[in-house]
Amino acid sequence: MAPHQTPGATDPRRYLALWFPFFSTDRLRRERQGASAARDDRPLALVQTVGSALRLVAVDRAALGLGLAPGLTLADARARIPDLAVADADPAADARLLDRLAALCSRWTPLVALDGGDGLLLDITGCAHLFGGEAALRVAVCGRLAGLGLALRASIAGTPEAARAQAQFGRATIVPPGRDEGAGRRLPIAALRLEADAAVALSRAGLKLLGDLADRPAAALAARFGAGLVRRIDRVLGREDGRITPVRPPPACMVERHFPEPLMQADGIAGVLEILLVEVARLLEERGAGGRVFEASFFRTDGAVRRLVVETGRPSRDRAAVLRLFHERLDGLADPLDPGFGFDVIRLGVPVAEPLAPAAPDLDGRAVEREAVADLVDRLATRLGRDRVLRFVARDTHHPDREAGLVPAVGGPPPGLAVAWRPAEPDEPPTRPLQLFDPPQPIETMAEVPDGPPVRFRWRRVLHQVARAEGPERIAPEWWRDGMDAPTRDYYRVEDAEGRRFWVFREGLYAGTGERPRWFLHGLFA
Repeated sequence: MAPHQTPGATDPRRYLALWFPFFSTDRLRRERQGASAARDDRPLALVQTVGSALRLVAVDRAALGLGLAPGLTLADARARIPDLAVADADPAADARLLDRLAALCSRWTPLVALDGGDGLLLDITGCAHLFGGEAALRVAVCGRLAGLGLALRASIAGTPEAARAQAQFGRATIVPPGRDEGAGRRLPIAALRLEADAAVALSRAGLKLLGDLADRPAAALAARFGAGLVRRIDRVLGREDGRITPVRPPPACMVERHFPEPLMQADGIAGVLEILLVEVARLLEERGAGGRVFEASFFRTDGAVRRLVVETGRPSRDRAAVLRLFHERLDGLADPLDPGFGFDVIRLGVPVAEPLAPAAPDLDGRAVEREAVADLVDRLATRLGRDRVLRFVARDTHHPDREAGLVPAVGGPPPGLAVAWRPAEPDEPPTRPLQLFDPPQPIETMAEVPDGPPVRFRWRRVLHQVARAEGPERIAPEWWRDGMDAPTRDYYRVEDAEGRRFWVFREGLYAGTGERPRWFLHGLFA
């Protein structure tokens, strides 16, 4: 078990590019074999309607060897190869498979990026030694992916573009650090992935290789073809590192365990999780942080990846509490965690961590109660779902209907809701009830003066005689939400002769418009 660490500033960047030259057709043959269909050895092409004609968008190795290529019309392809097997292209299925391959490749590094629709880029800086070096890592990746029935070319270099160019157009499997330019100069200009007109113009000028372009003045190339061409040349030759954008952001810390024999027993899986939690807690303590999100990843020997995520309501490095949450998640799975032929890697990461200071003694003795409530909320959110366990937060508004909002109890409030509740006056009754009617209920009132509080009102066929009244609290409409014509409200806290307290308001004002304002009951005081 070893934690992945962020590479230091002095570590040279290293990237592994994976290119699947027949990705779409290999994916289709793989699906057909999984469906136990009869084996079909005919050349295969995938087609899609382009304009008004069916054109080839992908071909397999056999069709490519017979002279077919993407872009050819289906009629021309059938004229050349009458027994050509044809199927519709399915970009969505290709994208799903590529996403699964990216998840599988995250077993070697957490920094995995999609490279178009037929490739992956892995940032292996600082982690190749965990697998016996770059050569052993490349062999392991190629062996695992080749077992899935996918043709593959893989190269390692110092920049993503250099690794991709070597995988697609070069012969170098591993370019030693600092040798990217020498290896890249022998590549064709197609490795730059230029637009068709730019590639044709360079070819007509007699510039066939990247070395030919590299020897030309950069200013002249930029003036003719744009600064983007110069930047691409620098990146393919290893002069500039473009980095990658990983599919999943790297976690704050991560530990994992590899098994020489696949792990299949549920008790063993729980034991490994507990060991990993101990290591994660140690790393978090060294950083003075606590985890808010914990993610366990289970890598099966057949390439499938299963992930379980638990969240806590506050930063935590309590391994016992987090382990209970994982047990809740495992017990509540509708689709049980199936080990298949076993898990050979189990990883625990902390995608979200926050500062966590050592707990100070609480003089009021309620720290234990707060911890117990927080643990209960975490367990309920894990068992029922975070969107089903809610809490109230204050909103930045003076409108009573919008003053409180519901957000998941686990996690911080969304932006714009992190405001403080209105403080209550000490030894004074609350100015607003805790529970409001939605919508406010209409009442019939009688007031001594038009703009004064009611002296009596009827609600639900019961007449209430007002003994005391406080107010008004005038609340103007929020014109940016309610509109310019929304009426003003005057709120009163009233108490009837039997001691019951109500929160009522008059909607509108007596302004000589001839329209009589309406009264509503908005809430009840306890």
